[in-house]
Amino acid sequence: MTTTVQSGSAGRIAFLLDNLEGGGVQRMTLVLAGEFARHGYDADVLVCRKEGELLPIVPARVRLLELDPGSALETCRFARSSGAYLATAVAVDQLWSGRWLRYARCLPALTRYLEAERPACLIAATPRVNLLAAMATRASRTPTRSIVTERISIGAKLADQPEFRFRRMIPLMKRGYRLVSHVVAVSEDLADDVADQLSLPRAQVLAIHNPVIGPEFEVALREPLDDPWFRPGAPPVVLSAGRSSDQKDFVTLLRAFADVHRQRPCRLLILGQQEGRSRQRRSRHLLELADELGIRDDVRLHGFVLNPFPYMAHAAVFVLSSRYEGLPGVLIQAMACGTPVVSTACPTGPREILEDGRHGPLVPVGDATALGKAILETLADPPARQPRIDRARDFSVERAFARYRELAFGPAASGGVRDRSPS
Repeated sequence: MTTTVQSGSAGRIAFLLDNLEGGGVQRMTLVLAGEFARHGYDADVLVCRKEGELLPIVPARVRLLELDPGSALETCRFARSSGAYLATAVAVDQLWSGRWLRYARCLPALTRYLEAERPACLIAATPRVNLLAAMATRASRTPTRSIVTERISIGAKLADQPEFRFRRMIPLMKRGYRLVSHVVAVSEDLADDVADQLSLPRAQVLAIHNPVIGPEFEVALREPLDDPWFRPGAPPVVLSAGRSSDQKDFVTLLRAFADVHRQRPCRLLILGQQEGRSRQRRSRHLLELADELGIRDDVRLHGFVLNPFPYMAHAAVFVLSSRYEGLPGVLIQAMACGTPVVSTACPTGPREILEDGRHGPLVPVGDATALGKAILETLADPPARQPRIDRARDFSVERAFARYRELAFGPAASGGVRDRSPS
């Protein structure tokens, strides 16, 4: 393991991630870890790989640890305490080079960390890392509470990506999540989805919103923006953000923007990670489509930016075109900047954030005509800013911190998953 710094005295809490790539899950985890450190807790962020664009923004008072992978034999030995089904799955995965249960070989190192540091709580995010946390807390035989969090609609992902690779995770999640102290979803609708897909009683899945708007937001918002597209007199910019993936459905966004572009001058800027073979292929496809639609000169894929808030604040409208989400932080961030927003009514999150369209139009998923119409109407008649800003503040870092602190250090909540018997 490698470390940065350590501080605090109120107790220790640990967060588990795969890496620090520039996604919403990683960003929100760092924000929450930083808030615990700010309140005097020893906060550790454990990563399976110490890599990614967010490395520079790990909070100064948070300790960053990289989990060293163990051998296949050692991994299988540690997995045995999780029950026969999970142990067998790990053994089969290791036999096939660990391509399915990615990061499983971090299980020995994570277990040893729990035994040595004995944090009050371990909070994990995303299915594979959640399973790792569930197995490690069982293998360590320590009193550490384990919280697994779901950040995206399982049902919608299964429908959108029907390949066997993700579908075969469901039986493992059903068993692994029975080993943990609490299951948390980031929105009420997502909590319904998690309970349904994983056959959990709804009362056992807690809904806690992501920590989106915190003290650093106003500082980041005031950073200057030096971009020719946002100079006075330039055409209005339609902004979106997210990794280049099928989930974000930028194809529909481009088609909708083409409809708007035919009726008035405007530009489309998409922020988000484009690195990696599959993302680069999707990005090339988007640019080819922009050529076909005759909008290439007014479309830009900008790539990852560490601080997107100045772009949001200067955009004419922010658009979320996703097929599915959990609780899209970028939508909340754009609202907090005062920017008008348009979103698909995808599962889950946008309807909850926008309060059924009160703070911005909701359109059907994949409907370019409806999306284009909503963008055009918003550009022509932007709604009042303040109600949107006030709503964004409901998703504060302070509120999320209070809920997680109660789960981690307070009395065991009645909504937690209690069955710790392996199956």
